[in-house]
Amino acid sequence: MTALLRLGEFTGRGHQVTLISSSAHHFYSGMGPGMLSGIYEPRQVRFNIRRMAEERGAAFIEDDAVRIDPGKQLIILASGREVQFDIASFNTGSQVPLEPLAAQSDRIITVKPIINLYHARRKILDEIMRRDLRIAVIGGGPAGVEIAANLWRLVRKQPHGADLLLVADNRILGEFPEKVRAIAMDSLQKRDIKVMEGIRAQTAADGTLMLTDGTTLRCDFIFMGVGVKPTSLFRDSGLPTGEDGGLLVNSFLQSTTHPELFGGGDCICLSGNPLAKVGVYAVRQNPILFHNLTAALEGGALQPFRPGGEYLLIMNMGDGTGIAWKKDRVWDGRLAFLLKDFIDRRFMRKFQVSGEQSRSGTHYTLNEE
Repeated sequence: MTALLRLGEFTGRGHQVTLISSSAHHFYSGMGPGMLSGIYEPRQVRFNIRRMAEERGAAFIEDDAVRIDPGKQLIILASGREVQFDIASFNTGSQVPLEPLAAQSDRIITVKPIINLYHARRKILDEIMRRDLRIAVIGGGPAGVEIAANLWRLVRKQPHGADLLLVADNRILGEFPEKVRAIAMDSLQKRDIKVMEGIRAQTAADGTLMLTDGTTLRCDFIFMGVGVKPTSLFRDSGLPTGEDGGLLVNSFLQSTTHPELFGGGDCICLSGNPLAKVGVYAVRQNPILFHNLTAALEGGALQPFRPGGEYLLIMNMGDGTGIAWKKDRVWDGRLAFLLKDFIDRRFMRKFQVSGEQSRSGTHYTLNEE
């Protein structure tokens, strides 16, 4: 986002810049669960990247990159179009692949790309007007917990009810401090969100969820929040990758074998130090990536990216409260959510263009009890 915001510094010095994206808008994942529940409207959680590019003199292509040919310095797009480059930066994020767990279906919603959550919101609100629903969330990490909690907010005052189920594999938030886990479990259970631990989803297809203990459940919607990893773009292109398929980069956020290729965020794997897929690292990489792209174009010295120390993580629990954790400190409640909301909105304002966010106003209520 820093590179996009400062594209004018590239074009102003005579460089030609092309932005390739599957959509004119990029959604901020940190506010995705809140968009699902209705705390935020879509335009409050997205960046108009087409406008960011074109207003700064760059070209915009709405398409998907499917292969990179570093020898010919080409990016091949799904449409068959080829784009030449001297320097390329990849910020393609991550996805939740369905195979081998689930079949393709409009009833199975992957939590990424984030726009999926908005489409799911509309479908759920339409169907719950007519009948009761059963909704399952697969994945006991922060994404699964936030999705389950915000689904509760979405359905709680509708004409019909919804049974909510979170299938958490071993334990919800198993890698987090016990206090974080206990607070989250208590919050979910108080709202009658059923949590199944020590069990995994085996298959999901045609509205049926089969668990590893043999249980079969009929579900109207199944949210997939496990197995987040980069797309197959880099492996398909024969480039060195980490175990998850992310572009393998050195400390300069530069491909270990092709110095003209850079990347940041979820789609890369830092050689010797794989990082968790949390947004804080992408934010910390922002200024380093921009500097190194400029240096690669103009012959300057590259700067190394240093991941930094502990970071603050706050989960939006959908009821006007949050759970915050940093180092050994854990706290929850309304103030935790307010802090997350403040941080997220400040981040959005930094990169919004032409007042897109301000038109939406404020459409949320913090006091949900």
